[in-house]
Amino acid sequence: MTKYAGRTAVVVGEATAIGLAVAKRLVEGGAHVVLTARSTKERERLGGELGSAARVVAPSDVTACLGPGVVVDLLFADVVATARPLLPRLRDGGAVVLMTPAPSPAAVHALADELVSRGIRVNAVAPGCIEAPGGNGVPLPPLGRLGAAEEVARAALFLATDATFTTGARLPVDGGLSRP
Repeated sequence: MTKYAGRTAVVVGEATAIGLAVAKRLVEGGAHVVLTARSTKERERLGGELGSAARVVAPSDVTACLGPGVVVDLLFADVVATARPLLPRLRDGGAVVLMTPAPSPAAVHALADELVSRGIRVNAVAPGCIEAPGGNGVPLPPLGRLGAAEEVARAALFLATDATFTTGARLPVDGGLSRP
């Protein structure tokens, strides 16, 4: 599958199952991916899972890893503050997807307004009730089950690549928990 061939994507923030799921789908689709992880042990483990199409680096090494002149097409970040240092490297017409359980609608709208002149779309997924290792005792959402990181990754990738007329949106991926 080459859906993301020729694209460079960066997944920054706290190393989570969701970030890894996004990175895996991007690699499978042919993208060059940079993923951040804090510890050396975690970087080695994630690098082994992703293979040679991805680089797993410390958060402080993302810009150096990209080298001079490399632009980013897709940026996945936990919060605006994590994404902000990479915005100058983001290609005009690219996309930012924030991936945190409670992305502030105001922050998503503000960043979308800031980048609209460059044709950059900014959206957010708001995961909730997602399976976590060792997690138990969580009340189930209306769908009656916990979600998977892969399900959140698919929503994030949809917003980044297929939702080309969408910006400033916050998409709950929570099994119906946030519905009125």
